Amino acid sequence: MSAFKSDFLRTLSERGFIHQISDETGLDDLFARETVTAYIGFDPTAPSLHAGGLIQIMMLHWLQQTGHRPIALMGGGTGMVGDPSFKDEARQLMTLDTIADNIASIKRVFASYLSFGEGPKDAVMVDNGDWLRGFNYLEFLRDVGRHFSVNRMLSFDSVKLRLDRQQSLSFLEFNYMILQAYDFVELSKRYGTRLQMGGSDQWGNIVNGVELGRRIANTQLFGLTSPLLTTASGAKMGKTAAGAVWLNEDRLSHLDFWQFWRNTEDADVGRFLKLFTDLPLSEIARLEALAGAEINEAKKILATEVTALVRGRDAAEQAAETARRTFEEGAAAEGLPTIEVASAALADGAYLADLMVQAGLSASKGEARRLIKGNGVKVNDGAVSDEAYKLFASHVGDDGVIKLSAGKKRHALVKLV
Repeated sequence: MSAFKSDFLRTLSERGFIHQISDETGLDDLFARETVTAYIGFDPTAPSLHAGGLIQIMMLHWLQQTGHRPIALMGGGTGMVGDPSFKDEARQLMTLDTIADNIASIKRVFASYLSFGEGPKDAVMVDNGDWLRGFNYLEFLRDVGRHFSVNRMLSFDSVKLRLDRQQSLSFLEFNYMILQAYDFVELSKRYGTRLQMGGSDQWGNIVNGVELGRRIANTQLFGLTSPLLTTASGAKMGKTAAGAVWLNEDRLSHLDFWQFWRNTEDADVGRFLKLFTDLPLSEIARLEALAGAEINEAKKILATEVTALVRGRDAAEQAAETARRTFEEGAAAEGLPTIEVASAALADGAYLADLMVQAGLSASKGEARRLIKGNGVKVNDGAVSDEAYKLFASHVGDDGVIKLSAGKKRHALVKLV
């Protein structure tokens, strides 16, 4: 670990955020002597970011907490192309309306982590569509494109891996790295931005921006990436068997979000506390030293602290209490994900597999049937193993709901209307 002089880089290093820096000494000196403006780009490919994107938001959070200015760059322009980095195939192209709707939805999470305003250290949210959509193509090719070597672009891992697997890479996608590089130069002109941060898969794109700044504007820019985040067992962070762990509450309930973090593998607890919470390192050291059954208490604290940052303290505490009642007392607690079903739908019986998909307990009917057949599903805490099992009005308890469980930790309620 390098002995950084600046609070920002020292904080990132101590908490495990740093993978690569383009000029470590130069960037540390810059942060030690002045207020630095830095940015991270977010492409609006969905109405919400997922848990894997939290590491980037936390980097902006710590940037501001140590006295510097963060920029959250929304990809209203680059989103029209789609980042091909380490993807097997092209992203689905989105309409301008979809992009605008996604950006509006994504923005809500940032207010929990950053303080926005007009001051010198207040966060700024910018849309690269403001400059990219108005480009004259010929002028852009002449003024910007001439600084890029196709030979070098083909050597970047994000491109090379796709071509080595003989998977198509469209000319549209190939332009993405040029657009991202230009974003860095444009933000440098408009806001004095000196640093671009991102995940390790963005290293090639970031380096392009650093070099373009030197060639076009004779400006020294810097790049910093965070490590590619996987769990201790090698799974991709922010994904589960049931799908993405969305940050927005309209895509995932407070309880399911809390429960995702509660289910963290033992080996990941300390690392995740450093990356995804702002708890002091001394408290984290105490928590990650817990062993045996006590590690579960550290997982609950992790779940509550992350949920409090994303969804608010009240939502986090409510989710924690719902989980306690449900998992420790076996109660069908209020606050569980709930779906409403018309009474008429249960007259002839509704397939359990269908309701599990509707309740978000499985990603497909096939997966639901496999869970049922494997004795992984309960109805009102009673085991069910018939793939064709149906629910009727008689299953409704005195509390007016039917409780569905997938495994020991995932539950939902069916409410008749």
